[in-house]
Amino acid sequence: MHGEYKIPGGKLVVVDVDTEGGALCRARVAGDFFLEPDEALDAVNDALNGAPADTDAAGLAARVDAALPEGTVMYGLTSEGIAIAVRRALAHATDWTDYDWQLIHEGPQSPALHMALDEVLTAEVAAGRRAPTLRVWEWGAPAVIVGSFQSLRNEVDADAAARHGVQVVRRISGGGAMFVEPGNTITYSLSVPEALVQGLSFQDSYAYLDDWVLGALGDMGIRAWYQPLNDIATDQGKIAGAAQKRIVGPEGRPGAVLHHVTMSYDIDADKMLDVLRIGREKLSDKGIKSAKKRVDPLRRQTGLPREAVIERMIESFRGRYGLSQGKVTDEELTRAQHLAITKFSSPAWTARVP
Repeated sequence: MHGEYKIPGGKLVVVDVDTEGGALCRARVAGDFFLEPDEALDAVNDALNGAPADTDAAGLAARVDAALPEGTVMYGLTSEGIAIAVRRALAHATDWTDYDWQLIHEGPQSPALHMALDEVLTAEVAAGRRAPTLRVWEWGAPAVIVGSFQSLRNEVDADAAARHGVQVVRRISGGGAMFVEPGNTITYSLSVPEALVQGLSFQDSYAYLDDWVLGALGDMGIRAWYQPLNDIATDQGKIAGAAQKRIVGPEGRPGAVLHHVTMSYDIDADKMLDVLRIGREKLSDKGIKSAKKRVDPLRRQTGLPREAVIERMIESFRGRYGLSQGKVTDEELTRAQHLAITKFSSPAWTARVP
């Protein structure tokens, strides 16, 4: 069995391993990491051999830590990363490059239709009728998108939203509310087979699916990192938030994962504060006094037009994994339009948590 894991901010770890009698055997760890002394690699392999095959990542990492020679130095490598690569091997996880990725980047669409497209396209990936897809959004109207489990009245000032012409929609994923206006955010979705994140914890899957965009930002001169559970941050402040939803596949098929991210390009902080009810408790855990400081626009950090930032992100993804131009099919669009009306524009759904 073969497993690979790119450690966020680190190097690639590759593990080949077999099992016999319910235990790991013939473990071979490799990669482009740095490790001293040389015999530490043998110690890692020996620590994995004999471990029960159902040992979780934390348990495997503990075995590795206990076996390392005194004074071992790992650069671009962690015991947790080794353990995750093992779990991915045992789970027969796939890799990004195993797929023919499609790009969807179409014209502005309504907030409700965006919510519906996320659900429909990810369900199509789960059903095996669509290739894994990167979809870049263009917003047709300003909106607040609340998380699946958030209280509507606690998160949104309805009067202020109406005054500013801001639509309120609820997405299928968890997480916090996002304020968007056309031209001031960059939003994208990844609809991926569940196999891509096999062997990863829920938290690790966020870091794994965000890693490519950290590289893209780095190419634009922004030092960014994943901040658990679902933020992308820089030393200038938070610039993005991610959310996920698991979609169950048809009978006999594995499911798919929806991972979507909203990045602030040039946010109107005053309007955002007028529309969103951002509580003092939420701000206090960030160690700041003003919500304006929570989001740092990409425009100022890159000096690039929004379109140029998006293009560089797309090209970075294409350079890593390959990416061909795709589109929403007529059948997918028809289903999404129906869902946009019957579900995502429905007060029953939007206020399902009042």
